[in-house]
Amino acid sequence: MNTASIYDFQVNDIHGQAVKMADHKGKVLLIVNTASACGFTPQFSGLEQLNQTFASKGLVVVGFPCNQFGGQDPGSNAEIGTFCQKNYGVSFAMMEKIDVNGNQAHPLFQWLKQKAPGLLGSESIKWNFTKFLVSRDGLVVRRFASLDKPAALKADIEQALSQS
Repeated sequence: MNTASIYDFQVNDIHGQAVKMADHKGKVLLIVNTASACGFTPQFSGLEQLNQTFASKGLVVVGFPCNQFGGQDPGSNAEIGTFCQKNYGVSFAMMEKIDVNGNQAHPLFQWLKQKAPGLLGSESIKWNFTKFLVSRDGLVVRRFASLDKPAALKADIEQALSQS
């Protein structure tokens, strides 16, 4: 994949509207594959807290619902959006449901996995709430596992935000 940066991608928000990742140029991105019925679902609260704390400093949190892991996000985009807002007060950007692994994996996630492989160089995403931190210049800084709680990312986010 010859894509130079995240700004070369376009995604759809949870309402089906096209969003150019280039609209976030100069921001630090935290991209997460999410699920509504997972043991890690409470991480929505921590992600929202990161959003509240760092959005004014240039952080953009972006959630991508995915139903590939144990069928833990079977709802429609509308149902997922309502669930996240009602149960966790999510105000950060939620995108439409996508695949993150396999032949139908969204090109953005194909690129993220290539730029930041997981344990032992594996590109596949192991479970919900895998997180990718992207610098202001559109390059992947780090990949975090599902077990990494959002609060544990603060130092990395602060460092990325401090880079000009």
